[in-house]
Amino acid sequence: MINDHKPLILAVDDEATNLQILKQTLGNQYRMKFAKSGKLALELVDKELPNLILLDVMMPEMTGFEVCSKLKEDPITARIPVIFVTALSEEFDETRGFELGGVDYITKPISPAITRARVKTHLSLVSATELKSAYVELMQRLGQAAEYKDNETGQHIARMSRYCYVLAKACGLPEAYAEDLMLAAPMHDIGKVGIADSILLKPGRLNAEEYEVMKQHAELGANILADSESKLVKLAYLMAMEHHEKFDGSGYPKGLKGEEISLEGRICALADVFDALTSKRPYKEAWSIEKALAFIHSESGKHFDPKLVELLGEKLPEILKIKAQYD
Repeated sequence: MINDHKPLILAVDDEATNLQILKQTLGNQYRMKFAKSGKLALELVDKELPNLILLDVMMPEMTGFEVCSKLKEDPITARIPVIFVTALSEEFDETRGFELGGVDYITKPISPAITRARVKTHLSLVSATELKSAYVELMQRLGQAAEYKDNETGQHIARMSRYCYVLAKACGLPEAYAEDLMLAAPMHDIGKVGIADSILLKPGRLNAEEYEVMKQHAELGANILADSESKLVKLAYLMAMEHHEKFDGSGYPKGLKGEEISLEGRICALADVFDALTSKRPYKEAWSIEKALAFIHSESGKHFDPKLVELLGEKLPEILKIKAQYD
């Protein structure tokens, strides 16, 4: 049914007149449910999750603040945006309302135009958040698809992407950018989906010809991710293309050297190798942390950016905590 796809608004107020006004204001655009008490509101939420709640503050038995607090305690209902509704004559503690998780408040007598605008704004924010969440999950699952094809696990993705975050923060990159780097990192090996299983899944060592084919996964991945307007996909493109470049210029596919390699590519290279060395694979046992670090230090200035090698050592406790969590 067409109406079933409209967002559901739950209006909560102990005064029937106020609920009627909200119905007249919003009923043409949204599905509406109504509750005259906090207890009934929570019961309705249990039956069907609303997209947004308009919640009167001053109600008998259970106040709007108490209702909001209960909603935010449950992970299932915590994401529902709550707009408090309060009378001009009432004292409204804005700070407390926002601390409890409310996203906004409107005053009675309500202005229909303002109410419609506030509701539309917060529903749009929820939609944008859900879209980004789905987008990020899709990137992670596609990244895992490439790893499964290579006999690795999703845990490799979880670890190395978080190592990228730690190294990015250690480099002084902003929090938001470090998070974007972590979210894009799972796509670094997506090009492996284009490599034949006879090569990708070969139990023994690759011969020279097979190795040349395997090396194509970097450019294949970059081609898959090229020409996107998304900042996350642009980051993923850099890491796919450059995670096998080496600081001394001996890597592939372009033989970039030093800072010709993007910082994102250099971070991904170190995070990826550290996890590969310290993880068990079908063809090798996991190296000890000491052995892996010794190898990485021996490759400082050759395979890896020396500054990043130094930062890896400084952040080792944080790195090992991640490793233990996602082992």
